[in-house]
Amino acid sequence: MMSIYVGNLSFKSSEQDLQSLFERYGNVDSVKIVLDKETKRPRGFAFVEMDQEVGQAAIDGLNGTMLDGRPIKVNEAKGRATMSEGPRRRDNYNRR
Repeated sequence: MMSIYVGNLSFKSSEQDLQSLFERYGNVDSVKIVLDKETKRPRGFAFVEMDQEVGQAAIDGLNGTMLDGRPIKVNEAKGRATMSEGPRRRDNYNRR
């Protein structure tokens, strides 16, 4: 199973739009547009899960293509960074 990051999405794009787009390359297991926790509005990116072989073909074929008037960015999703791997925003505000 491969998790694919899809960025630069229009706020008009739906999970069904992405499902239809990626199904051109093979079976899509899931599509999830990420929503803002407070406003519940789309944040402009999503994750699609597909089998490894068809997922790579989808990445190669869809990266940079237009969807709802915007060129989408498509690549393999990277794992979440742990707290120790990056700066912690709260610390920056508390140092005065």
